Amino acid sequence: MSNKSSKSIQSIDRAAAILKVLGSGPRRLGVSELAERLGLARPTVHGLLQTLHAHGFVEQDRNSDKYQLGPGLLQLGYSYLDLNELRTRSLAYADRLAARTQAAVRVGVMHGANVVVVHHVFQPDTAFGVPEVGLQLPLHASALGKAILAFSPVQIVEDLLDEPLPRLTKQTLDAPGLRLELASIRDQGVAIEHDEAVLGESSAAAPIFDHAGHAVGAIGVVDASERLYPRALAKGVAAAVGEAARGVSRELGAARWPYAAQA
Repeated sequence: MSNKSSKSIQSIDRAAAILKVLGSGPRRLGVSELAERLGLARPTVHGLLQTLHAHGFVEQDRNSDKYQLGPGLLQLGYSYLDLNELRTRSLAYADRLAARTQAAVRVGVMHGANVVVVHHVFQPDTAFGVPEVGLQLPLHASALGKAILAFSPVQIVEDLLDEPLPRLTKQTLDAPGLRLELASIRDQGVAIEHDEAVLGESSAAAPIFDHAGHAVGAIGVVDASERLYPRALAKGVAAAVGEAARGVSRELGAARWPYAAQA
């Protein structure tokens, strides 16, 4: 193998390592932080980030100059959605959940500090709707996000809380409030979001686990707050969401649901 080919392979390996580190949690990372984690020289990491940024695979926050995964990776992933086992296994359960609750259903996976909707079922009684596949929701202000976070490794939660949580409405939780709620979700297995991202809209979701016990996604319902959360969560919604998540998890080989949080 020529020296040139060897260097090209090395660059690909290093670029892949950067993407994996950025994809391992919700926290944005700077050049120095990435260099330290990967054991690489700062100029090397900076050069690779510039190339990845040019292709849209990473994006840089204007305020902090730190990096996170970019939309280019998400666009590449769209072609994978139909083959994604989690999405495929959730189709029937999502349809049944929508029919049972008469609400729209979302299935999502973690992507940085957000949840990406990989499957969406329209509310049964609606005449017109907008497809939401690809929609990104904040981890801290969505039921899908909180359901995944509650059963994620501690470091992922800490990385998210290392930076200020965007306050989207007066109901959006701050860091102490989110910590308390995640503990409650671990006890109950179902996450609730009430006007925390969009006023007048609420959601409920439960985590989906794979055969290894990892929280790989979540399934939940979203509806007008007056319907889903009149005074408390509407009767039967928590049970319906939990049963759907349990069913998808079982399809993915999970031995039990929900799993305890992993250290």
